[in-house]
Amino acid sequence: MHAFRPGRLAIAVLAALGLGACGSTDRLSPPVSDHGPHHWVASWGTSQMRFGQAEGMPAGLWKDGTVRQVVRLSLGGSQVRVRISNAYGSDMLVVNEASIARAVRPGSSGVVAGSLQALRFNGGAAVRIPAGAEYVSDPVDLAAVSGLDVAVTLHLANAADQQTGHADARTTTFLAPGRQTAAASLEGAQSVTRWHQLADVEVSAAPPARAVVVIGDSITDGYGVTIDANNRWTDHLVRRIARDGKRQLAVINAGIGGGRLLREGLGPSLVTRFERDVLARNGVSHAIVFIGVNDIGVLRRAKEDTPQAIEAMLADVKQAHLQMIARAHAKGICVIGATITPFMGSDYYAPAPHNEALRQAVNDWVRTAQAFDGVLDFDGVLRDPARPSYLAEAYDSGDGLHPSNAGYAALAAAVPLRQLDRCAYSRSPGLR
Repeated sequence: MHAFRPGRLAIAVLAALGLGACGSTDRLSPPVSDHGPHHWVASWGTSQMRFGQAEGMPAGLWKDGTVRQVVRLSLGGSQVRVRISNAYGSDMLVVNEASIARAVRPGSSGVVAGSLQALRFNGGAAVRIPAGAEYVSDPVDLAAVSGLDVAVTLHLANAADQQTGHADARTTTFLAPGRQTAAASLEGAQSVTRWHQLADVEVSAAPPARAVVVIGDSITDGYGVTIDANNRWTDHLVRRIARDGKRQLAVINAGIGGGRLLREGLGPSLVTRFERDVLARNGVSHAIVFIGVNDIGVLRRAKEDTPQAIEAMLADVKQAHLQMIARAHAKGICVIGATITPFMGSDYYAPAPHNEALRQAVNDWVRTAQAFDGVLDFDGVLRDPARPSYLAEAYDSGDGLHPSNAGYAALAAAVPLRQLDRCAYSRSPGLR
């Protein structure tokens, strides 16, 4: 637990106009200044999961295959390096060689001519990553900017029963046979919408460059967005920060579709992944925690929503948040809480009035407990004023649970950027 810091105010965010989705032709913001001591900051990242058989690479490609993944950076810098994950692997991950390049565009395996560079690991072309571990590459010079699409290519060399990645990338990844890390485009490639073994792309940038990690469920992960369009609500936020031009701030999406706060869902629970996804990431000054609808919904769907179970869940949700806040503060990271958005119209969960009462009780606590360093009232942004337990029609994707593209844009537009300017717990002079 931690004592309430005087002057901390819960921020009630009003509904805002949506922003249009942008593709790879967006105007890029300038690189960060080269003045001052540089530090490593995550510029792109995702949350790692244990892959099932359906998500894993075929055995032949895993043993001798190339994976090329196109990701969009949210912060510029003078150098980049890549973090490769074997967090859930059952055996040694062998990467024979790797490369990074400017991507032609999302949805293409092509790279910009002359931009491809080999990645090395402590000077070597190959690296062996033990099960459960994550390794970073050596830095390479690359004038990165916010909005730059980069292609990270790995050649994998051993079969394993268990693989690591992120199941719902909403971008196209290319899998090809043989060793093609230096290829201008991959021959014989098949496409999937998953990320394999890739956890972060970091940039070397001068303070006060830093990152905010948004950790949550499918609403953050981007359920329903157009593949390769980069129009998750966190992508809208990246573009808004770039247009504003006042902050050198990365936005890292650590959402997992089907994710829950307290228990494993389609991926690990948020409390078990908070260390790796937030606290262990480089350059993080803030975390936005936006979670809970699946905890309530699964309790209902499993027909376990007794009065006793609901009372216990409310207590457990509070305890989990307070524990994460205390751990974050110990690492110099501020935590912003977000209210749970309406889902009464969801046929999948078919919530009852007592489930809605639990959502309201959680949200009331988030707004009023003064436990967080700031509050985003996303419930207030997306709800229908006439039926506040339902999503507003314009912001409803049609399933009563996930926002539409306009809803995702409204979430990003409603974030007060000033909330991301300071952290009272920061140990870095550039962030105070």
